[in-house]
Amino acid sequence: MELANAQSQDGESKGGVLAHLERLEIQLSKSHKKLEEPQREQAVESALGTKIHKLRLLRDKLSAELKQRQARVKVSAANVEPDQTLEISEQEILERKQENVKAILQAYRFTGISGKLTSRGVCVCISTAFEGNLLDSYFVDLVIQKPLRIHHHSIPVFIPLEEIAAKYLQTNIQHFLFILCEYLNAYSGRKYQADRLQSDFAACLAGPLQRNSLCNLLSFTYKVEPKDQSFPFCARLLYKDLTTALPTDVTVTYRGTDASATTWEEQRAAHEHMFFTKPLHQVFTSFARKGEKLDMSLVS
Repeated sequence: MELANAQSQDGESKGGVLAHLERLEIQLSKSHKKLEEPQREQAVESALGTKIHKLRLLRDKLSAELKQRQARVKVSAANVEPDQTLEISEQEILERKQENVKAILQAYRFTGISGKLTSRGVCVCISTAFEGNLLDSYFVDLVIQKPLRIHHHSIPVFIPLEEIAAKYLQTNIQHFLFILCEYLNAYSGRKYQADRLQSDFAACLAGPLQRNSLCNLLSFTYKVEPKDQSFPFCARLLYKDLTTALPTDVTVTYRGTDASATTWEEQRAAHEHMFFTKPLHQVFTSFARKGEKLDMSLVS
């Protein structure tokens, strides 16, 4: 009995010692970790400091090399003749302008503007269209030099080419081509409408259509019913904006004997509205389709 108690006490004593030893080991491990963390941080800081120092040295080295190169460039420039320097810079400018023109032509190839390089510079072709119908084409032969200049062209004399060139050719060749294209397309559109009216609806006109070379002033006397023997309406269309194919001012008068009739006044007002908003040949197509019955909702 006493022997058993002694063995039990001895086991408990050993167990208590082992547990206490484990606790001491855990505390010791934690202490080591706490001591290692500052050491690790110091190592990281030291590495970063070394890297920063190397980068600063590299920066100073590159800065010194840059200053040496700038000094050599200044010496070289001082040894070059002024005329030679001017010639090189102008040549670079002209080459850049030529590349710019090529890029513009590539960007505008789907808008009716095309071109090809020539020995002098570039020849630009502007193809006009109206309502999907391809019309006339015009060319401008540009000499790429300083300043840019027009060598030859086929632009009609009544298109203000010189005015457009004076405003945009030297400063913005892209805008120069865009504005010129607007003028030519609008002119071709007005001419196309006048030609269609004269050819397709001659029976509705009293005599030939009156127009000027720019086709921005049209006047004609007309009727809306083919069987009618008289031509009761007179129209005057003015296109103040030469970049548009629709008139800016429209005047329609009625010359019939019953000029005071309300129905004729309504028709006259409806005609004016249609001339403002639709191409000429489309207006007369509407007349032929409707006969005497015009859509009065157009003037509402």
